[in-house]
Amino acid sequence: MKNQSLEIEFILMGISSLPELRLFLLVSFLCIYIIALVGNSLIFFTIYTSQQLHTPMYFLLGNLSVIDLLCTSTIVPKMLANLFSQRAAISFAGCMAQMYMFTWALVSEALLLAFMSFDRYVAICHPLHYPMVMSSRVCIGMAGSIWAIGITNSAVHTSLAVPLSFCNSLVIDHFFCELPPILKLSCSDTHLNEALAFCADVIFGVGSCSLILVSYGYIIRTILRIRSSEGKKKAFSTCSSHLTVVSLYYSTVIYTYIRPTSNLSLGRDKIITALYSVIIPMFNPIIYSFRNREVKGALLKLLGKTSLLSTDRILSFSLKNHPS
Repeated sequence: MKNQSLEIEFILMGISSLPELRLFLLVSFLCIYIIALVGNSLIFFTIYTSQQLHTPMYFLLGNLSVIDLLCTSTIVPKMLANLFSQRAAISFAGCMAQMYMFTWALVSEALLLAFMSFDRYVAICHPLHYPMVMSSRVCIGMAGSIWAIGITNSAVHTSLAVPLSFCNSLVIDHFFCELPPILKLSCSDTHLNEALAFCADVIFGVGSCSLILVSYGYIIRTILRIRSSEGKKKAFSTCSSHLTVVSLYYSTVIYTYIRPTSNLSLGRDKIITALYSVIIPMFNPIIYSFRNREVKGALLKLLGKTSLLSTDRILSFSLKNHPS
């Protein structure tokens, strides 16, 4: 069967082929998606509404929340629909759209985490230059560039995947349309696709990770030079949340992508992919809210205002309907 029409459909095997796990996976991923959706939305609106959080670090954190929302919303709703239905099918156009959005979010998050580490480097190692180096113009320009690079990179890979032919099977051994299993399934010559994908992985993955390692190398050296233990603790607390997120994210992404597509073990990689595409976006807002006093305080303040407003509306409604 040649891919000569956009009317073909792929069949997604899902994260597990065991029928007895269907209900468990459905409930589990539904809860994970709700937590990720609510958590990242709360972080974004807290940063947007709280004047004290209008700083470069929290501006970048707000962008991270948007990327996590994009990533999980690209994958999980279709996964839940496939778990609920008996036939886990996705159209060719839907598959390409899902691959495009996920690749966009993946690269954007890698670059954003690298820029966030640079922000922490300037804040700790060069605090006097911080307002000038991390000005609002620089932050907005870098954030815009990161989103643009993610869009462009994703467009290149998707446009090269569209003409591929699929002769033997349309069954994708994955729970969503990702580039490696699509290339593994195709019967076309995918050497160009694999070469460009590997180059992108090295440039964006290894390059971003290298920048993070260099930044934290300087950060650790600066912290160790601080004489007081209280000063060391305060300096480390400003970057501990980001360091935790970076460790979780890159340990899984580099394992998955920095190797040839032909050497992939899709059964094992589905679990790893679920970690950085679904689980980590759920944990990011939890890590940043529980390990950051400013975010926690602003979040509690926002929830307190919302609760107070809801109470006032209920009282007002009761008084109108029961004036006595």
